[in-house]
Amino acid sequence: MTKAKVGGVAVDQLKSIIGRVEKLEEEKAGIAADIRDVFAEAAGNGFDVKAIRQIIKLRKMEPQEREEQETRLDVYLNALGMLPDQEDEAA
Repeated sequence: MTKAKVGGVAVDQLKSIIGRVEKLEEEKAGIAADIRDVFAEAAGNGFDVKAIRQIIKLRKMEPQEREEQETRLDVYLNALGMLPDQEDEAA
């Protein structure tokens, strides 16, 4: 049994791939809605959603990467005179 080909394309395989991607896209949309619901629940309970998102982002990082980012942020804040120690010294 040979696979049906149109223009050199295996039609059944192409349909299968497209169907699988469409199914995964539907699942992804459902998961995104679930995540929105969890953040809405967090906000409803008085949590700062922006802070939660930042924590999640930081937890995904390797410790060394997180430390490098924090160091870079400190350097930039220092350069702009935005660190609390500098504000005290300026006064």
